[in-house]
Amino acid sequence: MWTDELFHVKKPIIALLHLRALPGDPLYEKDATMGEVIKNAARELQALQEGGVDGILIANECSLPYEKKVSYVNMAAMGRIVGELKKEIKVPFGVNIVSNPLATIDLAAAVEADFVRSTFTGAYIGENGITDTNIPEVLRRKKALGLDKMKLLYKVNPESDVYLAERSLEKITKSMIFHCFPDGLCVSGSSAGQETDSSLVRRVKAVSGFVPVFCNTGCTKENVVEKLSECDGACVGTAFKKDGKFENFVEKQRVMEFMDVVKAYRCTMKEGV
Repeated sequence: MWTDELFHVKKPIIALLHLRALPGDPLYEKDATMGEVIKNAARELQALQEGGVDGILIANECSLPYEKKVSYVNMAAMGRIVGELKKEIKVPFGVNIVSNPLATIDLAAAVEADFVRSTFTGAYIGENGITDTNIPEVLRRKKALGLDKMKLLYKVNPESDVYLAERSLEKITKSMIFHCFPDGLCVSGSSAGQETDSSLVRRVKAVSGFVPVFCNTGCTKENVVEKLSECDGACVGTAFKKDGKFENFVEKQRVMEFMDVVKAYRCTMKEGV
């Protein structure tokens, strides 16, 4: 799998670097500054990398509620942050502007990201109303920007929302692979930090063929072995934060403890246990 070549390990752990609220976001405090946002991001990047993760995904997870069409200031802020962090990034990295696949591709081109993750396909409904994606436009933008080597991780089931037309995960996965050319598939729980049902991961993996499958939410050091036994890697964010709470900051010790479990599991794989 391409994941072996990019991350140099089996079953990579991609850590989520959740940026604090950005200018214009409702949670951006009155006296906040971009300097503080960058400082916090740099500190969390250091904790994640020193803790031993295999990759980093930088996302505007605190830009709640997520915009259907990202504002110019939000995208500019992300470009500045990633630009300032990039000299310190030592592992493969990706970006995600939540709910904005096309803007994610544009940002990735500007910062030379190795991969991106987004809800690239389908039409779904939730608290933000109805969302209709445009994968033909996204893939043509990727082609036009010459991003042939950049990998796209598709969310099979959108967090918090539901598809407008009910279909089985198996049908969604097969159609996604045939029509839309994902490099990876992400299976989620109901929201950030919520455990993904292992049976859902298993069902997607059963029909994914050579496309790697990632557990997208809710991995902890207590359940990560179970999750990795069903898939090819995991995206992890909340578990690395103080007390395992979304709103808190990453703690290096929590990252190390989590990755120790993962590394021990990988040793059993090598030994054929």
